[in-house]
Amino acid sequence: MAAHEQDDRKSIIAEFNEVVNMTPAELEKWLGTDESNGAGQHSGDAGESVGHASGRRIVDLLRTRKSDLSDDDLAHMRKVVGYVHRHIKQRPSGDVSDTKWRYSLMNWGHDPLK
Repeated sequence: MAAHEQDDRKSIIAEFNEVVNMTPAELEKWLGTDESNGAGQHSGDAGESVGHASGRRIVDLLRTRKSDLSDDDLAHMRKVVGYVHRHIKQRPSGDVSDTKWRYSLMNWGHDPLK
């Protein structure tokens, strides 16, 4: 692996670890709630939201050794970083404790109240 690829890999992992501020256990517990299942974009009438599916993947990524991360894993980590950065900028005014905005972010592993 070339030096710049190694640096890119390290920076993706570092950014991911910065924005994902929930532990695997916290995220797993959250993903089991009705609030989690109700947040985010659902395709069609039912099914799992994009964020909820991402949350399950994030739990796996957090439990994977850095050296075992695939290119596909790194691509998803980059997607998570981008989503969290974009979504944070859309913060609604007032108390966000019980908002779809917060719940959606939490599905992506980021609790804005932490």
